[in-house]
Amino acid sequence: MKWNATLYDNKHGFVAKYGEDVLGWLAPQHGENILDVGCGTGTLTSKIAVSGAMVTGIDASPEMIEKATEVFPHIQFFERDATDFSFEKKFDAVFSNAVFHWIKNQQQLLQCIYDNLQTGGRLVYEMGAKHNIENIHNAVKKVLMEEGFEKNTNIELNYFSSAAQQAVMLENIGFTISNIIQFERPTELSGTDGMKNWIMQFAQPFFSNITEEKKNVMIEKAVAALKETNFENGKWYADYIRLRVKAIKK
Repeated sequence: MKWNATLYDNKHGFVAKYGEDVLGWLAPQHGENILDVGCGTGTLTSKIAVSGAMVTGIDASPEMIEKATEVFPHIQFFERDATDFSFEKKFDAVFSNAVFHWIKNQQQLLQCIYDNLQTGGRLVYEMGAKHNIENIHNAVKKVLMEEGFEKNTNIELNYFSSAAQQAVMLENIGFTISNIIQFERPTELSGTDGMKNWIMQFAQPFFSNITEEKKNVMIEKAVAALKETNFENGKWYADYIRLRVKAIKK
């Protein structure tokens, strides 16, 4: 998936905003060695650095890493696959916000993080939970079906886990769960084109091999359908359900 770093920052700042609350679970300390997995444009990575921690950011998107390096030149950022990375020194903590649900191989992801943590190190993350953005995905898939693009509805875009599923996987790898919660968080989208911009950024793979003109028409149809469920008091909302976890490597 190709990420538009400018659109991400300008229209989807809520991702980093809500991520600041997850930092409370991380509680970074001065001198700690911390990794931000899926750092995006580096907004939360820079907030971790304010604590005095030595923070490193990794992301699979070259566009994101380029933007992060440009904006925060004092922090080290690397283009890395979250399921296959290693560093010379193990980390005291690993942090991630709104990233894990983009990674289908959760077992390999969590195992790689485990291998890069110090014993006693902590993993803190938030991701989309089971039934996350179900209204939006269903609306897009309905339009795809109506327009004759049934094959595109089979694209596996995200992995949305329940708290129970994630806990079992973490414990099987060797983590001990410290805290885990699953909760609804309807999230306001910016501006009158909030839903359109969300679909263009986060649902783009569903429109693979479809012309730009046709894609735009289909997105408009999906947006119109979503007005019944995701538009309230003149504002667009994404039907987010989140899963937040803190786990320790014993």
